[in-house]
Order: sequence, then C-alpha cells, then structure tokens
Amino acid sequence: MLHITVTRVDPNKVERLRDWLQMLQGPRRHEVTATLVDEGVRHERAVLVESSDGPLLVYVVECDDYEAARAAFAKSEHPIDAEHKQVMAEVGGAPVPFEELLDVKPPV
Repeated sequence: MLHITVTRVDPNKVERLRDWLQMLQGPRRHEVTATLVDEGVRHERAVLVESSDGPLLVYVVECDDYEAARAAFAKSEHPIDAEHKQVMAEVGGAPVPFEELLDVKPPV
C-alpha cells in the first residue's frame, strides 16, 4: 500500500529540509534503511513542490500496514528517527488536504 502525506513547508526552512533529506539520502542512508526495516517500510520518497501558496512536501511511504509503520517510528530508539522528528517539526507546517483521484494496481 502507498500512503501519501502533503504538508506545507516554512519557506525560510526549505534549505534546512533539503540539507536534511540529502544527508538521509547520502551519508546516513544506512541508518535510514535500518529504520525502514524495523518499520516494515519497503520504499519511502519525499518530493518538494513549489506552489503558488508556498513550498509543499509530498511524502510517499510504501508498506503493508501504515499504522504499524507509524507506531514503530513513534517508539523508535534509533537516533536518526529522533532527529527526523525534530527536523520535520522545525520545517513543516500544516497538513494539506488532497483528493485522491486514482488508486490502481494489478492483481497479485
């Protein structure tokens, strides 16, 4: 299952967000993949969208049980997860509601 969230990003914190996510993608990738395994997440992706209302962070998580993955993240003892929570609180804003228009996958 794919789970998508969209949140506003403080325009003054976009570089902080970019720097953090680049660090996760690069030198700390091994820490990130360890947490994904603990959470049961197969794939995680974040994209920044510049909109007329300001920057938006679109976060996509692929897993079988999103609530279980969130619970594992919430109780994680990995230092990188604590840092991730702090950075997301620092740069993020309000969630943005969106309308899902298509959800199709081939039969298993």
